[in-house]
Amino acid sequence: MTVGDLSTLFVWGSATALTIAFLAYTLALGRQAELASRAAAPEPALVGAGVPSVALDVPAEADDMPTSDGSKASGIARATTLLGGLLLLAGIVARGVAAGRSPTANMYEFTLVGVLTAVAVLVFVERKRFIPFVGVIVLGISVLALAVALLVFFVRADSVQPALDSYWLVLHVGVAILATGVFTVAFAAALLQVLKDSRETGRSHLGQPWRRADGLRRALHRWRVTGPAFAWLRSVPSPRALEAQSFRLNAIGFVLWTFALVGGSIWAEHAWGRYWGWDPKEVGTFVAWVVYAAYLHARTTRGWSGRRAAYFVFWGYAAVIANFTVVNLIPNGLHSYNGF
Repeated sequence: MTVGDLSTLFVWGSATALTIAFLAYTLALGRQAELASRAAAPEPALVGAGVPSVALDVPAEADDMPTSDGSKASGIARATTLLGGLLLLAGIVARGVAAGRSPTANMYEFTLVGVLTAVAVLVFVERKRFIPFVGVIVLGISVLALAVALLVFFVRADSVQPALDSYWLVLHVGVAILATGVFTVAFAAALLQVLKDSRETGRSHLGQPWRRADGLRRALHRWRVTGPAFAWLRSVPSPRALEAQSFRLNAIGFVLWTFALVGGSIWAEHAWGRYWGWDPKEVGTFVAWVVYAAYLHARTTRGWSGRRAAYFVFWGYAAVIANFTVVNLIPNGLHSYNGF
């Protein structure tokens, strides 16, 4: 077995561990919903001479809820997430050894390092509070990305084209990968923020009649965000806290993305004799940068907050994913040497 084969084996092991972690997070989310429903249930209270009276259903604050439900699912989720991250790290290191270079030269390697960054940020963010929904979203994206990488993007470890044989391969591409991983966790936090805000404010499109397909709305009514299926939202941090977490992560990701954009321009001048050439990849990277710059500007100087700020995060993350997938695979340009 070669070092390259060992790397692939480690990556498959990581995908398996993260899949188990994803399922464990899902079970922990169900357990959290059950605990939240019990906390919300009205209990009889004795008034006067033993006459029962129904107590009001006062929502429990998230800060009063435990950071973990103490179940086996939460323990398995944490352990297998860490295991999956370590296996993926071993696979990336072995990939670099087999190729004799930094393992960031094609879409397969980009995906591996991006997933590792997202998992590492998830572990760091949840070191104090266990939030199953964030784990479900981040690991769902991670497992899907690893599956696509192994089944579609995989290429044998080999040397790179002369244009990529540079220290900028680490400084430009590596930093862009780190930014993508950070943006992934920030996206999950923003999505949870919107769901939490919708439940607190009673905003559910399933609660009002639809002009069309109202039968479908009634069939899905039990899954409205204000209903019992989303009772677990009672136990997550407040929308304000989630927004602050998402903002901090997006600010870090934006700084990294800016460095990648500027570094790419410098590298382009060294490799092709110009700083900017409107290559599809350059345009896609710039569009994502503009969206996140607008988000940070709107939130810090214009006072945008809440759902409006979260929607900016959604558009920014969509631009990042489109830049990695659509821009890499469809247009022909100077960045088409992705090994796929």
